[in-house]
Amino acid sequence: MNRFLLTSALLLAAVPAAFAAESVAKPVVWPQLPPKAPASSVKLVEPHLHVNRAGKGAPRIALTFDACMGKTDPRILSTLVDQHIPATIFVTARWLRTNPETLAVFLAHPDIFELEDHGQNHIPAVDIPTKVYGIPAAGSPQAVAQEVKGGSDAMIAAGIPQPHWFRGATAKYSLSAIAQIRGMGYRIAGYSVNGDSGSLLPAKMVEKQYASAKDGDVIISHINQPTHAAGEGVAASILALKAKGVQFVRLQDIPEQGDDDTTN
Repeated sequence: MNRFLLTSALLLAAVPAAFAAESVAKPVVWPQLPPKAPASSVKLVEPHLHVNRAGKGAPRIALTFDACMGKTDPRILSTLVDQHIPATIFVTARWLRTNPETLAVFLAHPDIFELEDHGQNHIPAVDIPTKVYGIPAAGSPQAVAQEVKGGSDAMIAAGIPQPHWFRGATAKYSLSAIAQIRGMGYRIAGYSVNGDSGSLLPAKMVEKQYASAKDGDVIISHINQPTHAAGEGVAASILALKAKGVQFVRLQDIPEQGDDDTTN
């Protein structure tokens, strides 16, 4: 009996020693975590832009439209043409490839449409790897330059005059990318009223957004989503503003002021 107890005690004493030996023999290896995104601390800005106010005259508003990719909204296009409403259109190289008929309309009405650069592939103009609204950014100064120049090259190849304004995808930028694009000779087109939230708003909400515009405001909307309800609201809102006596201007027609060093 004493021999049994002695043997059991020896076995029990050996168990923690065995675990200790095993823990020493096998070094601890922590799982490798992915590196923290370097862009997490990067400041992104969404610049504002205003045109000079009319003051005592009819309110002055600049309509700007992004043509990102896809097709053309005929409700908006026909309203602009039929009502002879000046507008600034920002086109990508991707959109130009699939909309030759609309481009012909734009070029046939140089008194109405000002065409400017929206980039080559609709990539946010941010020079550090990150995502903006889920869209991968350019990620480097070289890629930002290619996005800007690729867009302007496609415009010139399509018979459009050299652009002077640039608006990047998502309208968000890093401050260093703003300086780079300005160094390439472009003003950067912010806005002061978001007319359709990426063409995602219902028509009635679009009408409320447009109705809030005041003298000197720059409205951003989209002309490339013909199946979205937002286009109906945009068309109705343009007519409503015209009925109020608004004076519509293009960016090339009037002095302007943008923040974040985008224009001056």
